[in-house]
Amino acid sequence: MIQKPRVFICKTLPLLLAIIFTSGCVTIYNPATQRRESLLLDTPEEVSMGRDMDQELRKKLKIISDQYYQMRLERIGLKVAAASDRQDLSHHFAVVKDKELNAFAIPGGYIYVNSGLMDAATDDELACVLAHEAGHVAARHSVKKLQAALGYQLIVGLALGLSGKQSAMPALDVAFNLINLGYSRQDEFLADRLAVRYASRAGYNPQGLVSFFEKLKAEAERRGENFNLVYFSSHPPIEERIKQARNEISAIAQNH
Repeated sequence: MIQKPRVFICKTLPLLLAIIFTSGCVTIYNPATQRRESLLLDTPEEVSMGRDMDQELRKKLKIISDQYYQMRLERIGLKVAAASDRQDLSHHFAVVKDKELNAFAIPGGYIYVNSGLMDAATDDELACVLAHEAGHVAARHSVKKLQAALGYQLIVGLALGLSGKQSAMPALDVAFNLINLGYSRQDEFLADRLAVRYASRAGYNPQGLVSFFEKLKAEAERRGENFNLVYFSSHPPIEERIKQARNEISAIAQNH
């Protein structure tokens, strides 16, 4: 996640906690994390939840239908997705009308990029941003975050659509709010490493991740101490991320 978008407030969570569903865990080997993991949702359930969240987000965000933006986003995004460790779902891409340098992903392979970021980024940089978000998808970071915070009943209920669209909407807002809070430092560092790997596999220059970070840093310096970019407050320090990205790029170059 590059920066968290605006959040939507939900006041009905206590009511939703009373909903009881039954489902079993699935255990997988995740090549993105290189670990065996137990998950409450299988891929179809995750995709179902992501589809519902996407429908609600499209009512709240200004999604751009401009053909040039969408064609560029999909041209690069689909190449990156094909190079990721997650091939059990389809990736979907949308452009949000917003000048901030921001991108984010939700469960099910749905990735959103602000128009401001697309205007500022080269193709290599955009590929690395999309690869970072695809890394979150591959590592199932959002699903793990939701199941840790919401617990068994709610996350399974979200995947099943709860008892109908009306009851699902507040819960989807809660889920989106939790994702907006950002990921752990470890999750972000992993997504950066995967970004270098996926962008390189897709035929893009992974140095784009470094140059994009440098653009973010320059933007923060230009706008001064009052610049409230969540990217810098909720993510690992940008200098650490630049250093790690360079190390990962060097490691990939040595292996080729």
